[in-house]
Amino acid sequence: MNLINTIPPILQIILSLMTSFIICYISIPSIIKIAELKNLYDEPCERKQHKKRVPTFGGIAIFAGFIISTTFWAKQNQIQELQYIITSVIILFFIGIKDDVVNLVAKKKLMGQIVAASIVVMLADIRLTSLYGIFNIYDIPYVFSCLFSIFTIIAITNSFNLIDGVDTLAGAIGTLSCGVLSIWFYLTGHMQYAIVAISMSGALIAFLKYNKTPASIFMGDTGSLILGLINSILIIKFIEFNKSYSGDPIFQIKSVPAVAIGILIIPIFDTARVIVLRILEGRSPLSSDRNHIHHILTDLKFSHIQTTSILVVINIFIIIISLFLQNIMGELLLFINFLILFIFTSILTRKRRIMGRI
Repeated sequence: MNLINTIPPILQIILSLMTSFIICYISIPSIIKIAELKNLYDEPCERKQHKKRVPTFGGIAIFAGFIISTTFWAKQNQIQELQYIITSVIILFFIGIKDDVVNLVAKKKLMGQIVAASIVVMLADIRLTSLYGIFNIYDIPYVFSCLFSIFTIIAITNSFNLIDGVDTLAGAIGTLSCGVLSIWFYLTGHMQYAIVAISMSGALIAFLKYNKTPASIFMGDTGSLILGLINSILIIKFIEFNKSYSGDPIFQIKSVPAVAIGILIIPIFDTARVIVLRILEGRSPLSSDRNHIHHILTDLKFSHIQTTSILVVINIFIIIISLFLQNIMGELLLFINFLILFIFTSILTRKRRIMGRI
């Protein structure tokens, strides 16, 4: 008899959280020490927020906590695509490690992301098959479903990479999104994905202790790429599970793509916003600048923890709005959520412009 099968589901969730937390928590001091001995730091520069050299390998601890907890507690026979998820995570882990050490060329980084996303979509069959009528799109043909899903995974993965610009922000937003999704998976009987989500949350909570200002370590591309990949997988499963859900109607999500975007609104909106701004200014969408929301807040003299707190509160607010207004048209819900953030960032941008003149 498998002893894990005798453990109540809620206790499995708690143990998954504790396992990833403990592994990540006890790993980070050793990683920091090795980084110091080998002189492996993220060097400060004009565009970056930190003023001293900081080790940037927190993603290794996040990876270890997540992988060990997930493979130990999740049941392979109930989540058969798990092997492909782990394969994709490992691919991005090594890409992130190389990028954190030697600054990988953007094209090679993107190719690795395409391979990882393709494994998730083509082999694990984790893909978006419908938009539930949003923009009058229902079922999506297979080829377009695969292409759209690969694009979605890459976009979400990079959105977490891009918001990782101040202490605790990516980790806190990731903890929130994975935490919310783990609750929904648990309440709707998708226990194995609840374990995947809560394992990531546990690792991130441990990481945040060392990432608070002044940060002892950063998650680096290793952590942000893995975090983005897992969030993209979880959000696709959240959307797809609603399509076939037949349990308690109270947990059935209406306008689910719009609600899903609401859960990840901060990284999605911020990424879309800076790309549009760069294009309007005639620059490459991949160029660097200080137009991210977290840059604007820190330029307005908010501390890193204040910046993170503001954005997390806004994200929670939009999640609540999305759940309360889920019965309205998906297009309208999307418009409301994006309008809230557009007004918020417009006010902040104007204040930063005024401060620049003083």
